[in-house]
Amino acid sequence: MSDLVVRTRGMTRKFGEVTAVNQVDLEIGKGMIYGFLGPNGCGKTTSMRMLTGLLTPTSGELEVLGNTLPRDAENLKYRIGYMTQTFSLYRDLSVTENLQFFSKIFGLGRKQERRRIEDLLDIYDLTDLAKQRAGSMSGGQRQRLALAAAVLHEPDLLFLDEPTSAVDPESRRDFWEQLFDLSDAGTTIVVSTHFMDEAERCHRIAIMEHGHKRADGTPAELMADMATNVLEIEGDDLRTLRKDLTALPEVRSAAQLGARLRVLVTKDVTDPEAWFRSLPQSKEAQQVCKVRPNLEDVFVTNTGVMPVSGQAAKGSGQ
Repeated sequence: MSDLVVRTRGMTRKFGEVTAVNQVDLEIGKGMIYGFLGPNGCGKTTSMRMLTGLLTPTSGELEVLGNTLPRDAENLKYRIGYMTQTFSLYRDLSVTENLQFFSKIFGLGRKQERRRIEDLLDIYDLTDLAKQRAGSMSGGQRQRLALAAAVLHEPDLLFLDEPTSAVDPESRRDFWEQLFDLSDAGTTIVVSTHFMDEAERCHRIAIMEHGHKRADGTPAELMADMATNVLEIEGDDLRTLRKDLTALPEVRSAAQLGARLRVLVTKDVTDPEAWFRSLPQSKEAQQVCKVRPNLEDVFVTNTGVMPVSGQAAKGSGQ
């Protein structure tokens, strides 16, 4: 328990009659990359804002870095970093000027500021952009600058709110390599995302829906414990087959992936392949096989909805 950086019990936040976060329990260990996975409006950002001390919970117990919130929120200021979903640095300032500004906010001395900025420009490949105004940079470059500003003061705990939603896949991949470097150095990271492949990179994830935590565990644990089996079906008229299957009580969901239909069947069906072949609709299928689940399957099983912006997890048996 001494290695826990974040611990909550019954964390709740209401806005009038709307409950944005409902009775959420969390335990996040030191050096962990912990992900909040879910669609917009599920409570990810509200949860993060409560954990940073920026938003007062309606009820519940919150402890972050040994501080009880909201009572000790002031103590967290210099021990956490926070990267918002939208770029929030000064667009009219250069890369270096932005970092110097944040250095003053965090109270770094002149020598420490100079050394730290030089290090960050090198680490995040910003040296050649040091004099460029932030507003003229690409999305990936602004992302690296925002991360550099968030870790300038070497925080113990870093919050990242959908940090890669506006960048290309290569920038996303490079960004995650930088996060693993921070994690290996002992920084605890809490990140929100709606990308399935990103969530699979986390050490542990919480699946959120309508303010509730529907599941919590490592990606491997969540896939192993999933309450459905996964079938992939090839055939000619997949649209009709999908419509017929989704009407059956044994089918949790069915989604077309190119020339295949991916079907989630409840585990009450002990032999899903034999069950499917017993259906009249099976005559439309050319091939059917049981495959291993991916994180998108876990999400659908726990929430009942397809992620709007999600991507299938890498290496998912597709």
